[in-house]
Amino acid sequence: MRGEFESALPSPIRRAHLHFGRSENKFILPETAWGLSRARLDDLLLCTAMKRGAELQRERMTSAPTPLVLANGRHSLSDPSEKGHRLFGFKAHFIGPLTDAVELYFFGECYVGVNPAGSGITNVCGIAPEHLMQHCNFDQDKVLTLCAPLRERLAPLTRSMEWLSVGPLRFENKFHVQVQEGVYCAGDALSFVDPFTGSGMLAALRTGILAGTYAATGKPSSRYVEAARATLEKPFRVSSVFRWATTHGWAERLGPYIPGRLLFSLTRPHLQ
Repeated sequence: MRGEFESALPSPIRRAHLHFGRSENKFILPETAWGLSRARLDDLLLCTAMKRGAELQRERMTSAPTPLVLANGRHSLSDPSEKGHRLFGFKAHFIGPLTDAVELYFFGECYVGVNPAGSGITNVCGIAPEHLMQHCNFDQDKVLTLCAPLRERLAPLTRSMEWLSVGPLRFENKFHVQVQEGVYCAGDALSFVDPFTGSGMLAALRTGILAGTYAATGKPSSRYVEAARATLEKPFRVSSVFRWATTHGWAERLGPYIPGRLLFSLTRPHLQ
């Protein structure tokens, strides 16, 4: 798998830049990260699985066999009372000058991430509250102009695709719900964490490996959830606190003073 991943020419990411209004927090990552588009990574995973004997079935199953690894993403409904305050995500690819940094811009109740994603692509994704999206007529380009440092950063880039949107978003996990024996939820189907942590794909891959291993060896689903909780619960709690701070304006006040490497370590899944 490593060889196939390297052949996809992922972008090295060695630095992190956190922007809180006009304040910054810059640091070198403890180890090099790699940026690759989600579509390219999904294709690599699918091709590798099929080479190792997996069968691709595109038809909807009328009945689900067990053991079953369930990786069908988020399926949560928002409360109608939350209307106006719900969160919506958006992303697009841009082309232009590349860097070796992952950049996060926090402004108001929004945050936007910018990072290289291989093949000359810069990935731009963000989350904004519903009332702000409505104020901007759900025009993502307009939302990006609300942050001066972000506006300056994107000036030399050109968007190369239509915006993709998703929402309403609800950050939640299923660590403490009743487990259905023989079913092993992985990825967002188990826990959906704030994207600003940068650990979403790592968590998805980690829980996918765990779920497959526990399902293949016939271990109880409850034990799988315990192992997944030990891996993911800390970054989920840390991101929840930071989201609260962002919503209430504290991130811009305190963010520049938090050691970058500490924030990085607190948001990493615990790999056993």
